[in-house]
Amino acid sequence: MVVLHYIPSIDQSSGGVGAYLKLLAHSLGKISELHIVSHHSENELKIENSAIHYIDHGLKNLLKAKRQFMALLDEIRPDVVHVNSCWEPLSSFTVFWAKSKGIPTVITPHGMLEPWVMAKNHWKKKLPAMILYQRKALKKADALIATAESERKNLVALDYNKNVQMVPNGVIVDGTELKHSWKRNKQLLYLGLLRPNKGAGVLLDALSLIKDKLEGYKVIVAGPDTEGYLSVLKSKSKEYGLEDIVTFPGGVFGDEKWKLYKEADIFVLPTLNENFGIVIAEALLCGTPVITCKGAPWQGLVDNSCGWWVDRTPKDVANAILSSFVCSEEDLEKKGKRGREYVVDNFSSDIVANKMIEVYEWLLGNHEKPDFVYC
Repeated sequence: MVVLHYIPSIDQSSGGVGAYLKLLAHSLGKISELHIVSHHSENELKIENSAIHYIDHGLKNLLKAKRQFMALLDEIRPDVVHVNSCWEPLSSFTVFWAKSKGIPTVITPHGMLEPWVMAKNHWKKKLPAMILYQRKALKKADALIATAESERKNLVALDYNKNVQMVPNGVIVDGTELKHSWKRNKQLLYLGLLRPNKGAGVLLDALSLIKDKLEGYKVIVAGPDTEGYLSVLKSKSKEYGLEDIVTFPGGVFGDEKWKLYKEADIFVLPTLNENFGIVIAEALLCGTPVITCKGAPWQGLVDNSCGWWVDRTPKDVANAILSSFVCSEEDLEKKGKRGREYVVDNFSSDIVANKMIEVYEWLLGNHEKPDFVYC
């Protein structure tokens, strides 16, 4: 099968969407001929098992981008076109262009149609985009793919497309080892984009409530500052007297990222809303228990006894951190090993890629409806 994915950015700063495609390509590119179409950027992710193509970006280059994309469709002849993201004009126009060639087309919104996202800048940006092109693209697509059950329900409620399926995000299991020791390092880790909704500010608020319990502890708040939020976090840290405890190393990638996951006693992401949360899966894969909030679809942390799933308040996050402090090293090891098993059994990139192929085959009429597809 020949599969073409469009994504607005594969830059390291693209966050979860870029990470999603990199992880999916690891396995999808082994069982299909995978092509990725995007736009040039300075610090691009290294995406294996795929051919990367570039087209022009921006409304002023729309006609040029159309010629480039249509030429790629003629050259590659994909069986399926899979579009990632919403709201960017080309995330809709690539759907229109693929459909004009009669190619089955899928959209994964990556949480960008969740109610809280739709409400943000609704009148200035979301509503005009929805009227001009986004609604039409959602209706024209042969299927929408959610990455969590909560997102699936919200997409069904929008009623733009009756064909809504759920395939979770995946993580690369092979080559990522379980950490060898759960001896306390007195280290907590936050890793994610430095944006208000991701929760680094809530973490600092929580730490301020238990400051007297943090003697000897180090808290690493890592992630790229894409919106200027780092200055707010540093001001909070200074206000709370946490400057000797909290460090801000910026974006971390590759070996450095995995080293931080394994050195941390606990990974903390007090996020407002996630359609998956790849960093949560990555931490669990390393054997590090996780604290996150109920805006993320991770009740599995409780069901599999590998972390804490709490309300998004400083008090609840602080109480979860204190609960982790009273765990013995043996308890942390048991939680860590259960967490890895949970991720390997449910979210390995091989499992996810095969589910995605089944969806594609179903749309092509070569496979009966998979039992994990919801319509």
